[in-house]
Amino acid sequence: MLEMILPMLPIILVVIVLLGILASGYVKAPPDRAYIISGLKKEARILTGRAGIKIPFFERLDKLYLGQMTVDIKTEQSVPTNDFINVNVDAVAKVRITQSPEGINLAAKNFLNKDPDKITADLQDSLQGNMREIIGTLTLKEINTDRDSFSDQVMNKASKDMEKLGIEIVSCNIQNVTDENGLIKDLGADNTQKIKKDASISAAQAKRDIAIAQAEADKAANDARVLAETEISQKNNELAIKKAELQKESDSKKAEADAAYQIQEQEQQKTIQTAIVNAQIARAEREAELNKQQVMVEQQRLEAEVNKKADAERYRVEQIAAADLARRQREAEAKKYEQEKEAEARKAQAEAAKYAMVQEAEGIKAKGEAEAAAIQAKGLAEAEAMEKKADAMKQYGQAAMMEMIVQALPEMAKAIAEPLSTIDKVTIIDSGNGDSGVSSMGDYVPSVLAKTIESIKETTGLDITEIMRANTYDAKVTRNVNLSGIPEKVDADDISKAMVAKEVVEATGENE
Repeated sequence: MLEMILPMLPIILVVIVLLGILASGYVKAPPDRAYIISGLKKEARILTGRAGIKIPFFERLDKLYLGQMTVDIKTEQSVPTNDFINVNVDAVAKVRITQSPEGINLAAKNFLNKDPDKITADLQDSLQGNMREIIGTLTLKEINTDRDSFSDQVMNKASKDMEKLGIEIVSCNIQNVTDENGLIKDLGADNTQKIKKDASISAAQAKRDIAIAQAEADKAANDARVLAETEISQKNNELAIKKAELQKESDSKKAEADAAYQIQEQEQQKTIQTAIVNAQIARAEREAELNKQQVMVEQQRLEAEVNKKADAERYRVEQIAAADLARRQREAEAKKYEQEKEAEARKAQAEAAKYAMVQEAEGIKAKGEAEAAAIQAKGLAEAEAMEKKADAMKQYGQAAMMEMIVQALPEMAKAIAEPLSTIDKVTIIDSGNGDSGVSSMGDYVPSVLAKTIESIKETTGLDITEIMRANTYDAKVTRNVNLSGIPEKVDADDISKAMVAKEVVEATGENE
């Protein structure tokens, strides 16, 4: 293996050396510089922002700055203008190498391998000379008032010389202009005065506009006041005219009276009075016109106010109507919802009522059946009681009736005397015929009770008084009184039977 490599070693070394030489010739130009490679070819190669190969020992590499450069252009000495005023001008120019191959070749002949400061120093003299030439063609006022035109002229003038050097002027700005005698300051003062004058005029015009506006406002206010005083002014106008007419007639009469004494004086007086009347008439006409204007302004104001109120009222009514419509819509929706819910509730209530009615019908049916049974039982009991009562009454007859009537007599007397207990105060007036009012009141209850017993006798045929007398001891023993239908001796059995009959009758009455 080594034996094979050794013969090729010189070749490898030569290749490595060649590669090293080529690597040492690799160059890469930045964007702001131009690399110019010359030597083998007649035309040099220009590299700008790209890489290339420079053959060592056979080609040369030079550099040219392509970036923007600033040149201060100052007039070292005062330069007379077209109107023979010495001025000093300070300007700044922005320049760069022309980016075309022709421009780079021209610049390479003059500024190759130079720094930007050195290039600007070389260009400064040429630019100053061009600016001095332009200054000589312009007046001081033109230089100060139109600096853009001045700088453009400097650029146009210098561009021709700069193109020959491969230089491009990007911009030129005038920084400062001064003169030896202070004329620029005077011109500034003159312009200041002019500006002040214009400002004063503008202020005066503004004041005038304000005054006009104020006058218009015053006129509007006066028109409103005139309109408010229209009717009064009209009346005053009519009064003034009437006075003028009366005064005219009076003056005429007076003039006629004085005519006999001094005709000339009368004529002069007449002329004076005529002038006065004419003046008054003219014044009255002006016042009438003023009053008319016042009326129109007031009418317009009232119409505007009425229209404004009408618009406000219409807007208010519209808002109220809209609110009312929205309210009615909400109420309708709520009512609809309530009706739907109420219908559902009614449906549920109907179903519940139906069920309740069914239950109630069944309850009524059961209750009716129970009531019918109770009525049937009650009727049977009442019939049985009536039958027993009839039997008792039939068996004991008049004795039972007598017992019942006798028991009722105290209640009858109580009922007859009860109205007397409600009397709070009684006033008795004696008639004087021997009957006392007190005795008549004491006889009231027995008298009414006797009449009641008499009525019972007439209606039933039962004489309670005779029955009571027949049962007394005197009637039975002494007088031997006996009433038909009444047993002479009432033993204990008869009394007990009568009491039983009474109890049966009372029980029957309670059941009824």
